[in-house]
Amino acid sequence: MTQSAFLNVEASLTNRRWIGPSNEVERLATAMAQETRLPLPLCNTLVARGVSAQDAVAFLSPQLRDLLPDPLRMKDTGRAATRFLHAVKTRQRIAIFADYDVDGGSSAALLIVWLRGMGVEATLYIPDRIDEGYGPNVPAMAALGAAHDLILCVDCGTLSHDPIAAANCDVIVLDHHLGGETLPPAFAVVNPNRQDEDGELAHLCAASVVFLMLVEANRQLRGQGITGPDLMAMLDLVALATVADVAPLIGVNRALVRQGLKVMARRDRIGLRTLADIARMDQAPTAYALGFLLGPRINAGGRIGQADLGARLLSTDSPTEAKALAERLDTLNTERRAIEAAVREEALAQAEARGTDGPLVWAAGDGWHPGVVGIVAARLKEATHRPAVVIGLDGDEGKGSARSVTGVDLGAAIHRVAAEGLLLKGGGHKMAAGLSLRRDQLEPAMARLSELLAKQGAGAGGREDLRIDSLLMPTAATPAFVEQLEQAGPFGTAAPAPRFVFTDTPVTSRRIGETHLKLSFGDGMGQRIEGIAFGAFDTPLGAALENAGHQHFHLAGRLEMNSYGGRSKVQLRLEDAAKA
Repeated sequence: MTQSAFLNVEASLTNRRWIGPSNEVERLATAMAQETRLPLPLCNTLVARGVSAQDAVAFLSPQLRDLLPDPLRMKDTGRAATRFLHAVKTRQRIAIFADYDVDGGSSAALLIVWLRGMGVEATLYIPDRIDEGYGPNVPAMAALGAAHDLILCVDCGTLSHDPIAAANCDVIVLDHHLGGETLPPAFAVVNPNRQDEDGELAHLCAASVVFLMLVEANRQLRGQGITGPDLMAMLDLVALATVADVAPLIGVNRALVRQGLKVMARRDRIGLRTLADIARMDQAPTAYALGFLLGPRINAGGRIGQADLGARLLSTDSPTEAKALAERLDTLNTERRAIEAAVREEALAQAEARGTDGPLVWAAGDGWHPGVVGIVAARLKEATHRPAVVIGLDGDEGKGSARSVTGVDLGAAIHRVAAEGLLLKGGGHKMAAGLSLRRDQLEPAMARLSELLAKQGAGAGGREDLRIDSLLMPTAATPAFVEQLEQAGPFGTAAPAPRFVFTDTPVTSRRIGETHLKLSFGDGMGQRIEGIAFGAFDTPLGAALENAGHQHFHLAGRLEMNSYGGRSKVQLRLEDAAKA
């Protein structure tokens, strides 16, 4: 039996059906509120996330020590840590081969900072996205192997059989990408997504895998009466990587990010502090800031500039170098946005011409910069609510990125298409993947990928629903309530921020810039809340609310604190509306 539309909204201004909490959720939330004395809207949020009344208090105050898994649950972790420490103690030459994204840069920085704490300097190598592509390659690994005794491949390497063999020295892989049927000839492969792992830790990003290996290294050091570097002080790097790599904010990931945000708020890491200032972050860091302010800037070097800029910024202890690197990354990010906008426009037009009602949307174009295809794939996914692939063609070959929707394992599907010989290379994880192919493989590869994704249910749904957590009165939207909500966070992938509806309210509004809308609404008794709708004029929201007149609306969105001029007040980040 289909659940009735919330407030009878069958088609909102953005043509979405509103779905509220089920009767069962409301019943359990009421019981939780009575037992815990927590606000009912917060209890609705907790119950919707599977939290019981008995676990509510513990969930709101997660302790990393209770949630951090034993590193030895992952195969090869003990072996990797022992070999790593042997290299440190005997002063062997260590190289770090890292991916060029935030997760790779953060993973590399974790190792560099830890090693520096032990008086060891390592060689950093990050491949060029255009000239070398993703992951270890034979020439680079052979050159590193000739000059080093140990190579650590972070956020890459699980499928790199030939390059690791070419290193001709010990190689440790610390990765999270989907493994194949056989492992590369490395000394150790620590990866929760190996085929022979149980999948319990499959949601970890690479930086978390590195962190757990370092936890084991510190434990081995303690057994020898030696104190290792302070790992808790490095959780800002783990938090940054987890959010930027779109890892689900559940279980230990949630605790790692929450603690990491506290570490970041201390502003001890010179590189992050400098970048935050350049990005004009004027309040305590949040998961949103990591994903949309810091992450894109750190990524910009790997996308269109020099691949190692992000890792160097995250690991530097020099204020002068931090300033130069942060300014360069900020400039590159501005350039990246311009390149991305041009590709996005072409890709969206192409995808719409091809049709966006199937299980996959894709676009490919000559000269599209490989550094922005991943972002454009994410935009296509958001616009169509389907897995998306965007490919930049150069001559007879193309390099692409893919992004998925919840419940569809895109990495496994691309891995299979590659194994079937329809791609030159391909792999990744559930929500994101990369691939390379010949031009003549394009159509058959996309057809086969579409077929595999259809079997997983991609594209089977109709119009997208908008999930509502609870109704809220303007008088209840207080700073204290928002503070309680934030205890249920941080929010992000697989743990979306709760969405509330304010009912039957008049709206006053004004346009900000080209596409944004500032609004204000209240309960008619003096209590007013300000709201912001980013990109409102790219949707029907802008015109409808700008010309609201005397009409009343139901407003749906997420609550946040807006700090400006030393004052903080509650703000609604508006996502949808419906005429009352």
